[in-house]
This record gives sequence, structure tokens and C-alpha cells, in this order.
Amino acid sequence: MPNWGGGKKCGVCQKTVYFAEEVQCEGNSFHKSCFLCMVCKKNLDSTTVAVHGEEIYCKSCYGKKAPGHRPTTNPNASKFAQKIGGSERCPRCSQAVYAAEKVIGAGKSWHKACFRCAKCGKGLESTTLADKDGEIYCKGCYAKNFGPKGFGFGQGAGALVHSE
Repeated sequence: MPNWGGGKKCGVCQKTVYFAEEVQCEGNSFHKSCFLCMVCKKNLDSTTVAVHGEEIYCKSCYGKKAPGHRPTTNPNASKFAQKIGGSERCPRCSQAVYAAEKVIGAGKSWHKACFRCAKCGKGLESTTLADKDGEIYCKGCYAKNFGPKGFGFGQGAGALVHSE
């Protein structure tokens, strides 16, 4: 049967995710109502999600599930070990992103301070962002700049003036 609705499939329920209900994480799309910890079913956002393969957890449940994956608590960890932990680069400023300041959006790791709309500078959450060509936008700027164009879209009633 053809997929008339198009769009991306939810990483949890596999149904079509439409723009207004989309949450993006690690390059996958989810319905807001499906973006829940797989263990305790708490709602997640970019600051509380922990991803393990195709599964999403809150950081608390992930810590219980994967104790071997938690960062070291050794205050005397080598400089090499510290550098390995922060090797991801923020797409906005190109600096290293460390776990304490990391926000995940559009499949990339960002600094909390850099996790803003590329057009208007508004702070974003994983539930309020849209991405295009590696850049992130608030849903308003995304719709304005990349949404449908043509007669009846984005112009308002003032643009529908008939001229003879």
C-alpha cells in the first residue's frame, strides 16, 4: 500500500510523524507523545534523554541499565581520558562539547548556549526545533523560510488584493 502521507516514521510506534508533532533526536523522529523513557515512561526532552542504539531512556534509567557506560568519576583521570570524553564538536562554534553542557538536537551534540535558532537566536528544545542542511531553527523561522510557498501561503490576507 502506498505511503500517501509521506513524512518520517516515529522511532517508537513506526507511524508517520507530522511536522507539528515531531521531536528529533539522534537523527530519528518521534511523536511528542512517544518520546518517553522506555523504562519509567517519563516525558523526555533534549536535556533528559539518553540514547542507546535505537532505544531512548531518561538519564536516571539509562544509568541503572548501563553502568559500564557512565563517565568516570575519578578526579585524577588522565588528560587523555578527559579529551576522549569531549571529542564531539559543536556544529555552531566548533568547540569540544562535554557531557555537562551537551544538548542533542538534529542528530548532533551542541553546547546549551549554542542550541539556538540560526535565524532569530531563540533558545530551542528538542521539541521546538526543525533542522535543514545541518542548521537548526525554531519552528516559526523554519516555516517562514522553508515552508510551502505560493498562492495562499505565508502572505496573509493583505497579499490577496486583486488588481486589474
